[in-house]
Amino acid sequence: MELDLKQYIRTIPDFPRAGIMFRDITTLLENPVAYKAVLDDLEKYFKEKKVDKIAGIESRGFIFGAALADRLNTGFVLIRKSGKLPGGVHVESYDLEYGTDKLEMHKDSIKPDESVVLIDDLLATGGTISAAVKLIEQAKGVVAGIGFVIELDALKGREQLNGYDVHTLVHY
Repeated sequence: MELDLKQYIRTIPDFPRAGIMFRDITTLLENPVAYKAVLDDLEKYFKEKKVDKIAGIESRGFIFGAALADRLNTGFVLIRKSGKLPGGVHVESYDLEYGTDKLEMHKDSIKPDESVVLIDDLLATGGTISAAVKLIEQAKGVVAGIGFVIELDALKGREQLNGYDVHTLVHY
């Protein structure tokens, strides 16, 4: 029997501001059965691909990505917000609702032609994940797949990822 993960995801109205229905995964993470179910699903989906590295996007992508890297016996790559990595970095800007932000990845994290799966907790508009894809491609890596726990379908973020293999566990 497949676990209904939505029952473990708390919805908080009007956070971080009025009109937003925040999908809170902390309740899922607090439940070992639900957390294991997420990792089992991601592992099953991505294990047949040739994967050299898992890349996780700060910060909740780290929670799922690092555990998945362990399960798939691959390296784990940090994709962080600007100014948090100490070495030479690739940088990619992306749009926010009001302004822009940047993601960074160490230049030596991914070798040319390495196969990389990107992991994050949530797909909304697609801006953050699109920037992460560009970082992988700047390093001459190959994006073998992209995994999310949650996708907010109405925000159409998947449209930013045409041509990529995208796997999501829960849709709102």
